[in-house]
Amino acid sequence: MAPFLVLFVLPVLIGIGSALLFRKIRGASFAAAVGSPLIVYLCVKWVDPADTWSPLATLLVSPLVIAVAVTTVLLCAGRSHLRKHRAWDDA
Repeated sequence: MAPFLVLFVLPVLIGIGSALLFRKIRGASFAAAVGSPLIVYLCVKWVDPADTWSPLATLLVSPLVIAVAVTTVLLCAGRSHLRKHRAWDDA
């Protein structure tokens, strides 16, 4: 249960927190991308004080953690205001 919390729930909470803290999507996604591996590393060190997990474990899972956090920021930001291209317009 602890790996699920550290690898999925914690990055979602980091993404929601950075989306609420920063107004612009760029700043929020940058904060989520930088903050999520650091928070996960600190959480792993707190959960496992005997050092059976190395910092390499955090480095290996950091792309997953960053992706979950940034995706959460983008989902919290809502829809983009870009015009969508319809497939039938060119026909």
